[in-house]
Amino acid sequence: MKVLFAGTPLNAARTLSSLHENGVEIVGVLTRVDAPIGRKKVLTPSPVAQTAESLGLPIIKANRVDPSVLEEIKLLGADLGVVVAFGAIFRTETLMALPKGWINLHYSLLPRWRGAAPVQHAILNGDATTGVSIFQLDEGMDTGPIHSIIPTEITPGETSGELLDRLTNLGISGLLEVIPRVAAGLAVTTPQDETAVATLASKLNRELAHINWNESAHQIEHLVCAMNPEPMAWTTLDGESFRVIAARALGAVDWAALEGTDFEAGSLVHSGNRVLVSCGHGSLLELKEVQPAGKQIMRASDWMRGIKSDQKVLFI
Repeated sequence: MKVLFAGTPLNAARTLSSLHENGVEIVGVLTRVDAPIGRKKVLTPSPVAQTAESLGLPIIKANRVDPSVLEEIKLLGADLGVVVAFGAIFRTETLMALPKGWINLHYSLLPRWRGAAPVQHAILNGDATTGVSIFQLDEGMDTGPIHSIIPTEITPGETSGELLDRLTNLGISGLLEVIPRVAAGLAVTTPQDETAVATLASKLNRELAHINWNESAHQIEHLVCAMNPEPMAWTTLDGESFRVIAARALGAVDWAALEGTDFEAGSLVHSGNRVLVSCGHGSLLELKEVQPAGKQIMRASDWMRGIKSDQKVLFI
């Protein structure tokens, strides 16, 4: 069976490479157009485009499937489309263009966390489990019937980058089971669970990554993990942006035992070599890795050495 692969970011590129290595007949790749990267805004092919080129596969670059792109797709002669984070919703004419339609790999347990950032929202919400869903693509946003669901637990302290790596591996395994079933005409789908509450995983932005120190330390830990590696959780120190790369909640604290100290939310609390920040609901957050404005990522203890013990530090 001939497959057209559609995707853009690094996890999709890893999936493309693995499918190719495992003998899936990929006749072409659809990916988004080259995008400006870095401070110099150099136009750079997507990770999927770079992988497809290294594999010698035909490449179609487009941000949406218009009539001309649709004709290019049809000329490839694919039977099935496999979508992994392409970044656009396909219309009916595109969905009907391939004999066996399109299947989509999504990094959540649908219908939970439909949308652009399911991995980050699962961690941000404090979910204990997540997984991958492989479903038949329709015109809705991640609403099609399910081919396969593979659950997994979210490890405490796991970042979005780390979780996505694991989910990518699970997704590859799932696709290598589903694609042969589709090819053999043995695939069976089930509608998404209508009794489950569908949730939306909206796109991330810098404001969402801003730390609110009035929240509990556990909530802030979830935020720090969810925003790593992009866009990174941040706060403000002396009028400049200050990134928190890694942190751990310590939970409730007996404020009476620390009499005479200012525990305004966002205050730095000196405790030996540990860097603690007071948070809402009587909790403390231990900073592990930070990135002050204009500097490299460093251990929080190294950063704290430059702070005088009697100096008041307030993050806002």
